[in-house]
Amino acid sequence: MDKLKERWGIESNWAIFFIFCAFAVNGSFAAWVAKPVTGFLGLSPETLNPWLYWPLRILLIFPIYQLTLPLVGWLFGQFKFFWAFEKKFLSRLGLGFLFKENS
Repeated sequence: MDKLKERWGIESNWAIFFIFCAFAVNGSFAAWVAKPVTGFLGLSPETLNPWLYWPLRILLIFPIYQLTLPLVGWLFGQFKFFWAFEKKFLSRLGLGFLFKENS
């Protein structure tokens, strides 16, 4: 735990507990949100081959997860950590320009 706290710049074990909880809750929340979104888009296992439906649904869950992670992190009192996490993650995907400040 100490290595993780050092790597993430966290001071307490409670913060790690809340971060882990936020990751877990957000995963379930993103999957839950994706269900009505897929329905709205007309995607369902009944209308599409399951080999096409499930990869599409997983691809849809990914951006929903990224958008809701700071919100869920805020609910767990860890917004600062998750905002920095999102900026770093999206920068690695080549979307870092979204967070550059104009000088």
